Amino acid sequence: MEAVMKYRRSAGRKIVLTNGCFDLFHAGHALYLQAARELGDLLVVAVNSDRAVAELKGPGRPLCSQEARCQVLAGMLCVDYITVFDDADATDTIRRLAPDVWAKGGDLNLDTIPPQQRAILEEMGTEIVFLPLLEGYSTTALVEKAREGWGA
Repeated sequence: MEAVMKYRRSAGRKIVLTNGCFDLFHAGHALYLQAARELGDLLVVAVNSDRAVAELKGPGRPLCSQEARCQVLAGMLCVDYITVFDDADATDTIRRLAPDVWAKGGDLNLDTIPPQQRAILEEMGTEIVFLPLLEGYSTTALVEKAREGWGA
């Protein structure tokens, strides 16, 4: 993947990277990815591995395997490349891919991202963009709604 990014960058392409679990893909994810893609010439999505999702989200997660999550992402026209990472955060992936832009949802800010992630982004001169949070879209909320039996 690093060689592909280097080639694309040498061709003058602006690389946008985002990362996340993307468990139980919903419209909020789709709108977010489309907005992220508009920040550059190609969009790379780094997906947390099954092990990492379980560590981050707790028992019963992920709901969908990393293979299934990647398959859904691959169907999005705005997604150019997908990679899976096994770490608790994306610091090493960011370092390896050296994006021009790193995009995350508006539920985060410079003070809430892992300090080592912020440090590597700033060291590389990567533009950090927090896209607006889309109210009403949340995997956790969908899971809770399903557990409650849709209000029954």
